[in-house]
Amino acid sequence: MSDSSQDAAVGARPQPDVEVVPSGPNRFGVRGALTFRTARRAVDAGIRAFGASTASTIEVDLSGVRASDSAGLAVLIEWIAWARRSSRQLALRNLPEAIRAIARISDVERLVSGG
Repeated sequence: MSDSSQDAAVGARPQPDVEVVPSGPNRFGVRGALTFRTARRAVDAGIRAFGASTASTIEVDLSGVRASDSAGLAVLIEWIAWARRSSRQLALRNLPEAIRAIARISDVERLVSGG
């Protein structure tokens, strides 16, 4: 058994499906999947993380998203709505191409790309 296999067998913590983690002042990174399976957790994790920031603009880097679908777009729209209700702006960076394509055909690409 390899070392990494033994770590998993010994009880290493499994990685969560989606994480929103601080990556700098008023900056956050999203890692994992933004899919139907993770959408509710992603919305909650994002709002919890962003709510800890006092900045008027919060930057969210999506380069760590490894899977996404239309529910991922819904997550981003929920985060944008939360930011607006909180008198803040969300700057989304490195949108996954799948989300960008769904946003384009849904006519909301300007909303998620900040344009």
